[in-house]
Amino acid sequence: QMRREGYELAVSKPEVILKENDQGKKTEPVEEVIIEIPDEYAGAIIAELNIRKGMMASMNTRNGRSKLVYTVPTRGLLGLRTIFMNMTRGEGTMVRRFYAYESYKGEIAGRSNGAIVAQEEGMTTAYALANIAERAELFLEPGTHVYEGMIVGLNSRNEDMVVNPCKAKRVSNMRAAGSDEAIKLPPHRLFTLEEALEFINDDELVEITPQNIRLRKRLLSERERRKAGNNS
Repeated sequence: QMRREGYELAVSKPEVILKENDQGKKTEPVEEVIIEIPDEYAGAIIAELNIRKGMMASMNTRNGRSKLVYTVPTRGLLGLRTIFMNMTRGEGTMVRRFYAYESYKGEIAGRSNGAIVAQEEGMTTAYALANIAERAELFLEPGTHVYEGMIVGLNSRNEDMVVNPCKAKRVSNMRAAGSDEAIKLPPHRLFTLEEALEFINDDELVEITPQNIRLRKRLLSERERRKAGNNS
């Protein structure tokens, strides 16, 4: 019914269920991950799992392929499958299963860059996106409908930046009016649902519709976000 009638829903960053053990210490779910990959990708995969607080249980190599067995916190596995497929070029396999509740492994490094946030509702223009692309990675293309609070890119710096992606170039004659079509933009980044859920921070949401996956701020109004920031 949701798909037929065009409804949408917003999803926050997933959270695992933490528990306290008999000693009153915080524990979290950990999964066993079994990976088989060509040897040349082993170093990159090991580095990625270490960032995600993974612990190697064993490693074996045979006939040019490596078998890795890791225990990794469930929250560290979010978004890993897509990254794994890209890093191994589809030549690896990964199987995961629940292992146990273990002591909390500490914070896992997340996104350090700020978001590029739309200032107003409208249709994006190549002229505006070209200016944004000089200091950010784009998430959409010209002619995309956006609204206030929608995330349109990733800032090269660690703070959020509010922009107007709908700004049109001022023209003085008819010939100049068509120059927007000649603007070349870098390829924009598309997200799977899993990638989007890993990307967002606590103050952001993934908006899901039958046609699109969008990223947005939890508070759409810049004024409300500033007010919330001052009160925190």
